[in-house]
Amino acid sequence: MSRIFLKSPAAVWTGLPEVDEKQGACGGIVIEAGRIVEHVAAGAAPTLPVDEEFDCRDRVLIPGLINCHHHFYQTLTRALPAALNKELFEWLVNLYPVWAGLDEDCIRLSTKLALAELMLSGCTTASDHHYLFNREVTAAIDIQVAAAQEMGMRVVLTRGSMSLGTSSGGLPPDCVVQDEAAILEESERLIKAYHDAGDGAMTQIALAPCSPFSVTPELMQASADLATQYGVLLHTHLAETQDENQFCLDRFGQRPLDYLESVGWLRPGVWLAHGIHFNDEEVERLGKHRVGVSHCPSSNMMLASGMSRVLELEALGAPVGLGVDGSASNDCSNMMEEVRQAFLLQRLQYGSARVTHHDALRWGTSGGAGVLGRPELGRLHLGAQADLALFRLDELRFSGSHDAIAALVLCGAHRVSDLMVAGQWRVRDGNIPGLDLAQLRAEHSDAARRLALRASA
Repeated sequence: MSRIFLKSPAAVWTGLPEVDEKQGACGGIVIEAGRIVEHVAAGAAPTLPVDEEFDCRDRVLIPGLINCHHHFYQTLTRALPAALNKELFEWLVNLYPVWAGLDEDCIRLSTKLALAELMLSGCTTASDHHYLFNREVTAAIDIQVAAAQEMGMRVVLTRGSMSLGTSSGGLPPDCVVQDEAAILEESERLIKAYHDAGDGAMTQIALAPCSPFSVTPELMQASADLATQYGVLLHTHLAETQDENQFCLDRFGQRPLDYLESVGWLRPGVWLAHGIHFNDEEVERLGKHRVGVSHCPSSNMMLASGMSRVLELEALGAPVGLGVDGSASNDCSNMMEEVRQAFLLQRLQYGSARVTHHDALRWGTSGGAGVLGRPELGRLHLGAQADLALFRLDELRFSGSHDAIAALVLCGAHRVSDLMVAGQWRVRDGNIPGLDLAQLRAEHSDAARRLALRASA
């Protein structure tokens, strides 16, 4: 089995404080069978014989980024005029009728485009929250699994759901909600068909009722029971806006976190998208029960939702990662840009002395691995999966920078030169081998136009 030596990177951020505090201490890593098998000291040669050397002298090496929350299909509705300049509930009400026209070709193209965009930004593991199904889209997750396998991307695909339509007091229109028995049956099928619980798994399935305003308590509880039965994760949106908090008080007589506890979700193995509007006592409970939070800074700014309290959450024991969220509220799928946004937004909240570029990189790597329960990801430790990103600093934006790792975040790195997933190169010299990006973009743009026209007809 071949061994590859990533030799003499210009700088390395391993995610291991004991290594990263000694700048220049790491002279490269050796990879075999998809794992990191040796750290090589600066100026030294590997102790293991290698079959191939990859010269990294003009590249910065970091662990692959981990995206904890996304809606791939929303790449089809970026910058849609009907949804501009609105906050969450009104934004959703304007977009639901458009998304109701999704077909399977839309799912295939949006998944491939989102994955390509993420990979080119340094992302090696992506979670997607697909919750919208109609008569034409019955196999969305199967399509996503096939696309991810074709691209060689590591994914956690969530079987989302909506069962509480407007006629029953929910927010989504009835045409995009499903019968709860059918949701649970399909969820079980997908777990049995695709979920890999093993170390280094490339495809995992999680269960993800969309939000308190789009599913019933019965579906939340049944999903929790099913997740327990099969040992899979649970995911939902929670406490994203004050409107959502008020909805929970009006409909359930509880704040969102109390509601979550009442349906069996306040436990490890659960992660929440956004997690903004929690009070002190609720933040403490999240930490106590090790409930993860995907911080989505760009989306939170775009929709003016607020700021997640990431430092308190982390300090109290809640894993914190980053998510680009749906491209309709971002409007891009760039994880390295999301690292920078998290760095800037959290500095605005906590001050420049309390949030460093190391914090932002941690949220984007090992923090996300903690959220998804994947200790073999997110850091370049011995035995870790060989998921890594290499960036060149030869653009004008980096000229004059003195700390290469800080420059990635402060100067705004946004595109990798090379990307490796499970020891396999998936991006080389800024391109995805075997993928015609121009053709994909053209087909995806055509699908987006068709979707918008269908909604306006």
